[in-house]
Amino acid sequence: MSPDLFGHPRGLAFLFATEMWERFSYYGMRALLVLYMVKYLLHPGAIDGVIGMQTMRATLEAVFGPLGVQPLASQIYGLYTALVYATPIFGGWIADRWLGLRRTVVLGAVLMAAGHFMMAFEPLFLIALAALICANGCFKPNISTQVGGLYPVGDPRRDRAYPIFYVGINLGAFASPLVCGTLGEELGWHWGFAAAGVGMLCGLAIYLWGTRHLPREERRVRATAKPLSRSDWRAMVALTLLIVPTLLSWAAYEQQGNTIALWAEDHTDRAFFALTIPTTWFQSFNPFMIFAFTPFLLALWVRQARGGREPSTIAKLGFGYAGIAASYLIMAAAAWQSGSDKASWLWLLAYFVVITLGELYSSPIGLSLVTQMAPRAVLSTMMGLWLGAGFLGNFLAGWLGSFWTAMDKAEFFLMIAGVGAAGAVCTWALSPIVLKSFHDR
Repeated sequence: MSPDLFGHPRGLAFLFATEMWERFSYYGMRALLVLYMVKYLLHPGAIDGVIGMQTMRATLEAVFGPLGVQPLASQIYGLYTALVYATPIFGGWIADRWLGLRRTVVLGAVLMAAGHFMMAFEPLFLIALAALICANGCFKPNISTQVGGLYPVGDPRRDRAYPIFYVGINLGAFASPLVCGTLGEELGWHWGFAAAGVGMLCGLAIYLWGTRHLPREERRVRATAKPLSRSDWRAMVALTLLIVPTLLSWAAYEQQGNTIALWAEDHTDRAFFALTIPTTWFQSFNPFMIFAFTPFLLALWVRQARGGREPSTIAKLGFGYAGIAASYLIMAAAAWQSGSDKASWLWLLAYFVVITLGELYSSPIGLSLVTQMAPRAVLSTMMGLWLGAGFLGNFLAGWLGSFWTAMDKAEFFLMIAGVGAAGAVCTWALSPIVLKSFHDR
């Protein structure tokens, strides 16, 4: 193992930078996706040239009925983001049973760069989305797992490492709407998508450069693998049960790139002195707050731990999911207060403050929980399953988003808040089961 850097293994810096560029590519494309479809791709003339789009539309309409431009865009967005979080289950299995962590990450990075570049060509739109879906499945669970592999069993630095790693995620997510979003809105959609592809190539180069600092690959032994113990199975069941509240929370959280983008575009007064804030820039609020708030939150947890008052991991998850729900109460208040007028952009600022705090209490903590509880033999698979909770969550998010046009906006946001609140209640209800399994591990 290479020497430590600022109290953590050097490999964390390379994983941090790799994930930063990968998230730059993902969120850069996501910032443009719904606007691209609503404003251009799904209109007559453009839509006719997209390979497979007629079949896609017919399939969705067979399930959900006739779809206009905005509902169709929300359904495609929801299906894409859902499948992005389904494929990590298979990506984790491939790494555990076949290629190993490093090769699977490299495969995912290459596929992801190719997918972003294909987005620059309208006929390849659905093919590009399919490539990005498969790429994320290979990349996401296996790089997250390597963070935990940098630390020996019982090392207290692991819980602190994941929030640091999460800052890398959000540095990329902060910069990408500013770069890809601005290029897409000002120079043309395809420029924004191509910039996302360049970002992924940067991430791949950094990962390959830092390979010698990463955790050693364990030899895959299929025939003589040690059977899972009763404690192992209990831990796997406990983690699986938490998928239900996690997917409900995802359904609320993922409105950021869908209906919140539409709210910013059509219902927000974006005037800032003599300037007008570009719509895609609002997608940078959340990641900026992630790395602004993280040092203070880590300091709070350290202080609470010294006094024996730090919340348990499962309690943090519950608080986080409750915060996500509360953020949509703010948006409901914004819609009610503004009426038929446009709402101040300060409402969105308040929304992002609350949802960011909720995210910090849930997302990185969930990753740490999986690496601590999941059996070593199936760690990548369980990480993929955990991330796979986003499949149903994002699919549900897309379905909920399809009601945006038809519903009163205050009622819509109250509905989303209710979905998020259900996730928090379920988490607290499951806490005795999870805590028992956690302490057994």
